[in-house]
Order: sequence, then C-alpha cells, then structure tokens
Amino acid sequence: MLSPTSQQLVIQKVEQCFDYANERFNQHFDLPKISFKQRGKVAGSARLQSNELRFNPILLQDNLDIFINEVVPHEVCHLLAHQLYGRVKPHGQEWQALMIDLFAVTPKTHHNMDIQKVAGEVFRYYCQCGTLELSIRRHNKITRGKQNYICRKCHSVLKIAS
Repeated sequence: MLSPTSQQLVIQKVEQCFDYANERFNQHFDLPKISFKQRGKVAGSARLQSNELRFNPILLQDNLDIFINEVVPHEVCHLLAHQLYGRVKPHGQEWQALMIDLFAVTPKTHHNMDIQKVAGEVFRYYCQCGTLELSIRRHNKITRGKQNYICRKCHSVLKIAS
C-alpha cells in the first residue's frame, strides 16, 4: 500500500521540477495531472497530449529515493520536451539535454529496480539461439494468431516451449 507521504513527496518533486523549468526557461509550464495508477514493470509514464504523469505505486513504495532523484525528472522531461519542441523522439537529444542540463540527471531509458512484486505471469519461448520469457500479453497475442515475435539476434520466429 502506497503511503500518503510517498505520494506527497513525488507531487512536491514534480512541482519543484516545474518551478525550476519555469525559472530556467522564463516561461510558464502548466503542472500536469499526477496519478499513481501505472501498472506493470514500468516505473512511470508521461501522457503528452493530456499533460499527465503516472507513477507505479508498488515500485514507488520500495524505491522512493530512485523515484525522487531519477523517475520524476525523467517523466517531467518528457512533458517539457513535448511542450518546448513538439513531436520529438521519446528519449532523443532534446529529452537527453533536458535531463542533463536542467536536472543534472544521467539520461537512462530503463530502470534497474527489483520488479519481482510487479512481474506478471511469463511463458517460455524458444528460438534458434535459446529460450526467453514473454509476458502474458504477448503470449495471448501469439495464441490468438494476432502476432508473431522474432528474435532480435537470430531473426527466427519465437515458438512456445513445451
């Protein structure tokens, strides 16, 4: 269960990031809507069109310092890049520059948090170079005949392990 204190600290950090951006760019950025409804292995996400930030409450509760120091600036920079530059690559040079120049945070595209509590059921698949695990979502797409997945290394179609 996510504590109200953790939520409040994230909200305060978002506000601090926007205050700092307003000052540095000498313009006003609207504060985003903030929710703690992000699910799965993702720590946070930025909804550009609706100006919303979503944070994963389970990962947040176990990794408060990482959220405050890395995840919040990461997601805020997505919104700022969109508002400053329009349509750009999600982790492109504009976003990276904001991470470094504005918040002095190393731009990383993935987190290293323990995802044991949020990892869903996985299914073993194989290709020419070995076995790997797919999420239930990908597994269901394959079983319904809506999708095939190809190994990035050997380029063969993944098959379910028996």
